[in-house]
Amino acid sequence: MDVSTDLTCLQGIQASFKRGLVLLRVAASTESQISSTFLNSNSESVAFSFARYINGFGFSSLSNGESSPNLTSIRYFHASRETLARRKDDPDRPLSHRERKKQAVKTKAKFSKRDKKTDKPPAEAPYVPPPRLEKTEKRMAEKTVEVFDGMTLLEFSKRTGESLAVLQSILVDVGETVSSEFDAISIDVAELLAMEIGNKVKREHTTEGTQILPRPPVVTVMGHVDHGKTSLLDALRNTSVAAKEAGGITQHVGAFVVGMPESGTSITFLDTPGHAAFSEMRARGAAVTDIVVLVVAADDGMMPQTLEAIAHARSANVPIVVAINKCDKPGANPERVKNQLAAEGIEIEDIGGNVQVVEVSAVKSTGLDKLEEALLLQAVDMDLMARVDGPAQAYVVEARLDKGRGPLATVIVKAGTLESGQHVVIGCQWGKLRAIRDMVGKPTERATPAMPVEIEGLKGVPMAGDDVIVVESEKRAKMLSEGRTRKYERDRLLKAEEDRIAELEKREAESEEGFGRVELPIIVKSDVQGTAQAVSDALRTLNSPQVFVNIVQSGVGAIFQSDLARAQTCNACIVAFNVKCCKISSAYARVKVFHHRVIYHLLQDIGNLIVEKAPGVSELEVAGEAEVLSIFKVLGKRREEDGVSIAGCKVMDGRVFRSGLMRLLRSGEVLFEGSCASLKREKQDVEQVGKGNECGLVMGDWNDFRVGDVIQCMERVIRKPKFVSSESGANYLSEPVARAQGFFFYNKKTTYNIWMACTLVFNSTQHKGTMTIMDANPMMEPTRDLAIVGGTGDFIMARGIVTLTTDLIQESKYFRLKLDIKLYECY
Repeated sequence: MDVSTDLTCLQGIQASFKRGLVLLRVAASTESQISSTFLNSNSESVAFSFARYINGFGFSSLSNGESSPNLTSIRYFHASRETLARRKDDPDRPLSHRERKKQAVKTKAKFSKRDKKTDKPPAEAPYVPPPRLEKTEKRMAEKTVEVFDGMTLLEFSKRTGESLAVLQSILVDVGETVSSEFDAISIDVAELLAMEIGNKVKREHTTEGTQILPRPPVVTVMGHVDHGKTSLLDALRNTSVAAKEAGGITQHVGAFVVGMPESGTSITFLDTPGHAAFSEMRARGAAVTDIVVLVVAADDGMMPQTLEAIAHARSANVPIVVAINKCDKPGANPERVKNQLAAEGIEIEDIGGNVQVVEVSAVKSTGLDKLEEALLLQAVDMDLMARVDGPAQAYVVEARLDKGRGPLATVIVKAGTLESGQHVVIGCQWGKLRAIRDMVGKPTERATPAMPVEIEGLKGVPMAGDDVIVVESEKRAKMLSEGRTRKYERDRLLKAEEDRIAELEKREAESEEGFGRVELPIIVKSDVQGTAQAVSDALRTLNSPQVFVNIVQSGVGAIFQSDLARAQTCNACIVAFNVKCCKISSAYARVKVFHHRVIYHLLQDIGNLIVEKAPGVSELEVAGEAEVLSIFKVLGKRREEDGVSIAGCKVMDGRVFRSGLMRLLRSGEVLFEGSCASLKREKQDVEQVGKGNECGLVMGDWNDFRVGDVIQCMERVIRKPKFVSSESGANYLSEPVARAQGFFFYNKKTTYNIWMACTLVFNSTQHKGTMTIMDANPMMEPTRDLAIVGGTGDFIMARGIVTLTTDLIQESKYFRLKLDIKLYECY
């Protein structure tokens, strides 16, 4: 075959493929070998080709038999039936694919016998575990992108760092068309793009070309529980809301407009709960407000939730006006409250600061005019303005599910005007506003800035704290809601996976330490979304090293049969807070349902349930003490043998039993710990000896007894965690984590039987610091529960059990007490 050009060669390749010729692989170093072997055949029967080298530059002429400089190896060739019909014994015949595979198997199957004497066994490679997904702050960090209406796709790409091609493909998927990167996109589409690429969104709203007018201030009333916040608001608007609250405490965020009697202006008030469980509600109130009214009782002073309210106000950068309430009570001390405020860094006007302090009485309605004047003065200084036209910006204060009206949300408009009939997106929920009502239930067509209203028409119950976004159409509302739902599910699954990994690691560590952790699944149902979230967070604080509280579900509305079925499936109990429960059938009789309307009653019941489920901690406890009165020595049978010392003892407290661990103390120092070799009473072997009886005792490997030594008998007991609850919000599920012993001196100026305040300075393995113990009576109650109410170091607020033992009590000025303190870690 005379091949003169590359084109002719390619045509031959195509013809050979059409004839169905077989592809064989050969090893050929140059093109001249292929030429000399096959070019002498008939052109009708043979066509050949070779594949390009991986970096080849095309085919070259093969007519002269010279090798091409561009190609250095031949990969494939095509042959006719004549070539394949060669004899199998031809040494130049290339092997077929099947023959090469058989040859490889034969070669692989050949093994050489290893000499066990000379050959060393193969070394085992160390096991390298596969890489494990680790939680890192970098992985969890999300970039926040600021978007605004009318921004171009190119500007969005620069802010997010994402390529234009990726953004355009996302736009096509969601049904949006952008012809150029210079085209403007709406703020809703920009938010959807940011969520699809995994970024957080912050909306920027411009006030250019809009009408800006003054607006009323939004004031949040905060403070400790039972300091008179709701009563103060009742006095301002002449109502009696506080008397209708369950348990006499506020457990929801209330929003209403109060007309000031003196000036005639209106102020929007938010009433927040003061209980410790509603911390998130107070944080939301501080985030949406303009001014915080800090209510402090004149008789109680600064309390834990008062300090927390100050922290929330500082975090939100909101000014504070202090209202010292209950000034009409006999024990009121406003000056002490002012000093406490100054100690917390609140610069009040009495010391040259700018924080106004007003003394009021909600019961007698005194000082209300001064409080009104202080609020209006603070609002004038802030020069509060808002945009009144255009789409509204609002904030969800509370949300609930009504049986007849469906999902409802209480919102406060921050800017713009919210009108009935608009399409809105709130969190992951969307809907068309069917009705708008003010806080007295009167329908209205629109809501202006700083106006609290209740809206209905949503498809689901939103979360308290979500922003209300007005969109142009139902299609846009659905699209944005679906995009937020997808991002929420991604974040939820990621958080659940991280929590699962953390829980597995914790359980592995606990199993190595020798004790397991019991899980308590709980389903929470409440009347409003904010309360459901607050109750869930409060229950999670009851987690302990022995019991894990798992909130399986948290929702709004009454309890139905589906909730009971789910609780029975996952062996959970149900918390019904301010909601009703359907009739429980016999099939779900084993499901525990806790009905409560007051938060601290609920925490008390769940805490007791946790204590029942907790496996407890094994620890040694002093079962009895005996004092050595005399020593007897029994010589051995042989002279070279040492004798045995017998301690003649009298049991002073508790009981001493033979199977217990014995501890010998001399002058308060432990010299020996070991088992009891023999315990006799009146020459008879006994198992135990009670208080007031005498006995003979032999301790293994210890013979150096002295008169006056104290022998303690220790027994191992299972110690359950202790739940401590108070109406002020101090709820602890505690585990015994440390012991401490110390001595202190007390100046006795009166009789012994008094309540006294003691200070103990100690150092233990887990806790260090100074602790103040209040109300300790060593004479009347030597062992009792005491409250650790303050101190330094690691002790701020705690609870504990203290055993007081008198060491030397005489008619002297000083005496010494010894304390054995079982510390409880507080959560």
